[in-house]
Amino acid sequence: MTGQIDIHSQLKKYFGYDSFRPLQEEIIRSVLDGQDALVIMPTGGGKSICFQVPAIVFSGVTIVISPLIALMKDQVDGLNANGISSAFYNSSQDSREQSEILKKVRERDLNLLYVAPESLSLLSNVLSEEYVSLVAVDEAHCISSWGHDFRPSYQRLSFLKTKLPNTPIIALTATADKATREDILEQLSIPKANRFVSSFDRPNIEIDVRPGLDRIKHISRFLKDNTEESGIIYCLSRKSTEDLSEKLTKRGFESRAYHAGLTYEERTKVQEDFINDRIKIVCATIAFGMGIDKSNVRFVIHYNLPKNIEGYYQEIGRAGRDGIDAQALMFYSFADVVQLRKFTEGASNEEVQISKIERMQQFAEATSCRRKVLLSYFGEELSKDCGNCDVCKNPPEFIDGTIIAQKALSAVFRANEGESLNTIVDVLRGSRNSYILSKGLDRIKTYGSGRDFSWFDWQQYIIQLANQGLLEIAFHKYNALELTPLARKVLFEGMKVKLTIPQRRDEVKNKKERKESTDPRKSGLFERLRALRADLAKEKSVPPYVIFSDATLKEMEKYVPRTAASFLEISGVGAHKLEVYGELFLNEINSYLNQQKKEKAHTSTVSFELYNEGKSIEEIASIRKLQTSTIVSHLCKCFLEGKTVNMAALVSPEEVEMVRKQKENLGNPNELKPYYEAFEEKIPYERIRAALTVLMKE
Repeated sequence: MTGQIDIHSQLKKYFGYDSFRPLQEEIIRSVLDGQDALVIMPTGGGKSICFQVPAIVFSGVTIVISPLIALMKDQVDGLNANGISSAFYNSSQDSREQSEILKKVRERDLNLLYVAPESLSLLSNVLSEEYVSLVAVDEAHCISSWGHDFRPSYQRLSFLKTKLPNTPIIALTATADKATREDILEQLSIPKANRFVSSFDRPNIEIDVRPGLDRIKHISRFLKDNTEESGIIYCLSRKSTEDLSEKLTKRGFESRAYHAGLTYEERTKVQEDFINDRIKIVCATIAFGMGIDKSNVRFVIHYNLPKNIEGYYQEIGRAGRDGIDAQALMFYSFADVVQLRKFTEGASNEEVQISKIERMQQFAEATSCRRKVLLSYFGEELSKDCGNCDVCKNPPEFIDGTIIAQKALSAVFRANEGESLNTIVDVLRGSRNSYILSKGLDRIKTYGSGRDFSWFDWQQYIIQLANQGLLEIAFHKYNALELTPLARKVLFEGMKVKLTIPQRRDEVKNKKERKESTDPRKSGLFERLRALRADLAKEKSVPPYVIFSDATLKEMEKYVPRTAASFLEISGVGAHKLEVYGELFLNEINSYLNQQKKEKAHTSTVSFELYNEGKSIEEIASIRKLQTSTIVSHLCKCFLEGKTVNMAALVSPEEVEMVRKQKENLGNPNELKPYYEAFEEKIPYERIRAALTVLMKE
């Protein structure tokens, strides 16, 4: 079947893309050939295309099973905006609307139908191979008890293969370890499905992990540097989402809290306000974000350590889906680990959850490239350091930490291996709080031996010792620190210890590292296109990114299309969107360009008027706060337009002759640099420009 179909033309026509991303074409052809598939692809990697393109090709409907009823409308709006007939079906619709949808299915007038697993039974009349060409199970990790987001309703999907034995089933998820993948295939009864595992790397996302100190202060600074951007801040509890949102609001940031304790109407309003850019910041529990197609989320912040790497990876993947630079910032403290372990107590899979917390902790405390650590968890190796994480940008400094280790280990030993990390730090720093005095810890030999280090430094050093296997944390004994056999080698056998100096990264340094000068979102054209998009989105009651993504606007800003043909060449512009939006956006681009021409003409006129007043080149440059070379170019432009300019004051006759000869020797180049280099940098650029201007008038 696939040999007769030009799926590339379908991709361009409906989605506006000229080429497929890695694995997409292979997956699509597999599905079109009637084969089952398991697709592991990162958030923003293009999973949806893998079943949406086949849905356009197949004659019957594609059933998309998704756990997110509240977000189905946005997904359907996006498809319909691309000219793809789509709908969602759930119990909130009245019987007339439901009947109309089922009629479209029977008449083969619907490409995709989104439904929650709980509502599948409502489709029993059309759930047959007469009408259904493909079943897509989105967020497939929800089916597995090994997964990080297990949902019992998904386990009732095993009947699908029995009901539709000849219909391909494609299961898709952004995160699934090997155990979860096997469980997905078993639960869906598709053991022979083709497996496609894409690269998990999202190089456009900057990864940053910071100590969990002064979080509000650091988040406020971060938000001030990203005032126009949308982002999500994840918290561990409902209360912390509300507290954080309230604090940020008091500091002047427009934010809302989102958690399962809100009513359905309240949650829906927060989601819609965020998706439609009416609010910029959402402080949420992990219940928020799955399935959101908002492509212009520029940052994700984790206020606490996530409970596993799968969840963390999926959550940061909600940033930068459009391919533009995005940031993932996480705060980490040892208290987060303690709290997460408490959450697991009594769980049926407690050991599995604890293991995942430990892997998350190792990632947070890594002293090597974090992206390497992250990708290795999913079985992917990165050949070199990423250069886009905090460790790569601020490499840790290693020191001989043997004496530091001996002091800490000795304090643990003399406290009878019965005190927590915080208490050991207080002992080392000579604290005289009531607990230390009541326990007599002020009388042990190592009391006060570490006053030369801050509380934060000691905390970080002790965590490093635990990571190196010198200390164990007895969570069942109120988190008491205990020595390991390896620790005794440090204390009594002269074993050396390497530690890294705890870093308190300077905010200003991080700010300077950003590529502010290359940010396309700051340009005048981009802002005008974004404003037009916002107006159209409001008029059509759809999220702005449904019209065009930020990445598509960026390409328009870069290539400045002037005609329908050149507009269609922009990535993200298909035939349908050209027809609906092409004229509006082209008019805006041309209007912007005409305005720019007028402004340029005006700026040259201002310089010429000052020149006529008798001002020197240097004086004009000073008045206008411009470079002298810019003023010379203004006067050259006015000279070519026929205005009176004394060019002899800008360039000597001898220099004009020298430029004339080089013009012949160099073959009349368009740039000034070849002349500059030919004169061995002895004649300034502005004089070369002036000489060429004189020659043009001859």
